[in-house]
Amino acid sequence: MYPILERLSQARLLVVGDVMLDRYWFGEVSRISPEAPVPVVKVTRQEERPGGAANVARNIAALGARCHLLSVVGADDAGRSLERLLEAGGIQAGLHVDASIDTTVKLRVIGRQQQLLRIDFETAPSHEVLRAKLADFQSRLADCDAVVLSDYGKGGLAHIAEMIRAARAAAKPVLVDPKGDDFSRYAGATLITPNRGEFQAVAGSWRTEAELAEKADRLREELGAEAILVTRSEEGMSLFGAEGETLHESAVAREVFDVSGAGDTVIATLAALRTTGASWSEAVRLANVAAGVVVGKLGAAVVTRVELQAELEAVSHG
Repeated sequence: MYPILERLSQARLLVVGDVMLDRYWFGEVSRISPEAPVPVVKVTRQEERPGGAANVARNIAALGARCHLLSVVGADDAGRSLERLLEAGGIQAGLHVDASIDTTVKLRVIGRQQQLLRIDFETAPSHEVLRAKLADFQSRLADCDAVVLSDYGKGGLAHIAEMIRAARAAAKPVLVDPKGDDFSRYAGATLITPNRGEFQAVAGSWRTEAELAEKADRLREELGAEAILVTRSEEGMSLFGAEGETLHESAVAREVFDVSGAGDTVIATLAALRTTGASWSEAVRLANVAAGVVVGKLGAAVVTRVELQAELEAVSHG
């Protein structure tokens, strides 16, 4: 076992953000509907998994670290299912119930191992519940080593600027998985992890690696962040740190089955490893390997510590 992986059980992470229930309907496609030119899916199996910030928490727990999750759900079956799934995954969850909303649900219909349709159900949480969650967040800061803020743009992080200020005042690193084209709300975070499209929407396009580094450094300085990690799909990932420090990890070559949730795995792995003393270089390398494992799985998935260990050995011997 890599020594750094053995220390993961000592890590304590606080995850806050937008949770959702990922529902999958698997079926067979054998004909086209006579009512419209669409495939008819005969559903043979159904599955539910924690999604969004809950998938980040799930990845942290799968690595053997301790995790507490704060979020908002509705007073409905989906919210209760999420609570059961998180408890089964060994995650302490403080799910504030807002009776005025429906829990966010993403329903995916899968036929012949391909996603045919996705249906989303979502409502933004109320102000009162979000204030209660903020108070809960502040009370739990002392018991964590780092904070992960997972923004899926569903309204659960309305007080994110206050959360970042409180965490930094308590000397806790803050890692943010962002959403949208305005990153000013993430000012003061330790690390921000946009994907390629999100970064381009904020910083503009680039033609060369030097131009990318220049844009990343400018954004990092504007936000007062220690580093920015741009996940670049088939191009791997690049970390831009203080004093012009740049690290690049090429994507691990493998058959890509599903990239959904890969960003959750990346930020979960980075956060857990950094709290155990891993350098940025080591944390990014292992997060890249973990992402390579999870894209070979369907839907929101996790990488266990055993899987990461095995993949690291395979990569080193390859």
